[in-house]
Amino acid sequence: MDITQTQSWRELEALTGRMRNTHLRDLFATDPARAKRYSLELPSFLLDYSKNLVDDGVFVNLLQLAREAEVERWRDRMFSGVPINRTEGRPVLHPALRGSVAGEVSWNGEAVAAAVEAELHRLKGFVNLLHNGGLSGCTGKPVTDVVNLGVGGSHLGPQMVIEALREFRKGGVDVHFVSNVDGAQLTDVLQRLDPETTLFLVSSKTFSTLETLTNAQSALEWLQPLGAREELLRRHFVAVTASPERARAFGIEADKTFRFWDWVGGRFSVWSAIGLPVAIAVGFDGFRALLDGAAEMDRHFQQAPLEENAPVLMALLSVWYCTFMGYPAHAVLPYDQALHMLPAYLQQAEMESNGKSTTRAGEEAAYATGPLIWGQLGINGQHAFYQYLHQSPAIVPADFVGSVAPGHELEGHHEILLANMLAQSQALMNGVSREEVVAELTSRGLDQAEVAAMAPFKVHRGSRPSNTILMKKLTPHSLGALIALYEHKIFVQGVILQIYSFDQWGVELGKGLAAALQPKLESGDLREEDASTARLIEYYRQAKAGAAKAEFAG
Repeated sequence: MDITQTQSWRELEALTGRMRNTHLRDLFATDPARAKRYSLELPSFLLDYSKNLVDDGVFVNLLQLAREAEVERWRDRMFSGVPINRTEGRPVLHPALRGSVAGEVSWNGEAVAAAVEAELHRLKGFVNLLHNGGLSGCTGKPVTDVVNLGVGGSHLGPQMVIEALREFRKGGVDVHFVSNVDGAQLTDVLQRLDPETTLFLVSSKTFSTLETLTNAQSALEWLQPLGAREELLRRHFVAVTASPERARAFGIEADKTFRFWDWVGGRFSVWSAIGLPVAIAVGFDGFRALLDGAAEMDRHFQQAPLEENAPVLMALLSVWYCTFMGYPAHAVLPYDQALHMLPAYLQQAEMESNGKSTTRAGEEAAYATGPLIWGQLGINGQHAFYQYLHQSPAIVPADFVGSVAPGHELEGHHEILLANMLAQSQALMNGVSREEVVAELTSRGLDQAEVAAMAPFKVHRGSRPSNTILMKKLTPHSLGALIALYEHKIFVQGVILQIYSFDQWGVELGKGLAAALQPKLESGDLREEDASTARLIEYYRQAKAGAAKAEFAG
């Protein structure tokens, strides 16, 4: 089925003109119950989606579009282990990592739920041993610091979660992250640590990621004065991978290798052994609470009717804006310092999933498939790019994320923070009309000429849409629910737009090209390269040679 040929698609295309000419103020004025009707209260948070450029007519057709796209059938297929990741021939079973897949589901002859629980049991034993001082380095000193070496999903998820849950830290072991192959990051982290008490987690799904293995080799060299390679790998290295045989070939022993599976996409892997840094930072019970919060959202996604289903509603709004209304970007604006990495995490999760132009039928998509995701902490953004959100000709829908209870005990701060969040969403919605600007300037005593000259610059058109997610409190449980909310939103978007959300061939392309170009930085054999790349490599080689010559002469 071509989704663009459905009745609901054509109806939605016809509705865009009317909604572009409708102001959010008017939608609220004509429907006093709008805020209540267009909101959902879930166990962990309130989702207010009333400040969106939609009415009942739009929603009826969006929901019908979801049904015509067979969102419910695709959802059930995912949870039942059908290999919906067709281009890689795999199921999509990250919900199984939090216990949301039935026990009879299996893949490659292995019972999925049982395998997940067995690995969680191993993780729990390792974390408890580490927290109790039972893990030591080559010299017998207990481990005090853990460095996670990974990139992409193997670092961004765990780091975001740990930053978000700093209030819940347990144990005396500090966790650090190195993702960049730029040696400056690894150098900066290592210079603050003691080799005798440092443990490295090498986190890589394939255990072939060049950046991660390069950092692991440099870490091994940093430890070298402590002993032989085999002993260093045995006492100072742990692997997290879906390719345990490659970890073993590297030299990391089986009892220090934690497994996840090829049916887990990297950007959805924080629930797996990739989340080991999280379990170390907040304790295994805290990690379990994170999984339980996500499982709660899984149940909501599976059981709630489409019109009361938070991930479905958020996905429909995203499709409405990006695909139909032509708004190509979406801002994520957390008003909670602990969530400062959430925009980057969601940027990877959504853009790596739905940044595609080929439909499931193998044809070029005739429509926009996913927005550019960007953002940062709300308070900082107010003094940076909110000017663009308020008065640019471009309209950028936004998600505001905050919490009722603060993660600190300082008086007065949280009320100021929340007041700013609510004020910004209100200002984006209402704007300031020319009449209001004229009245305000006139009340200040300006004459008519001054008012006429100044008024155009102070007009804010408003009618800028947004969602607000107000959590009761940021905890491991509520954070798990929040992340799973966005995961399922991304899934629904992909289903409606008829693309495969769980492959990442664009990422693989760059990896392959980099591997081919790396030796040419030394060899200079540029016969097959385009003129620009050849010129850049030549410049690099000449500048490097010149620097080396100058250093030798000095």
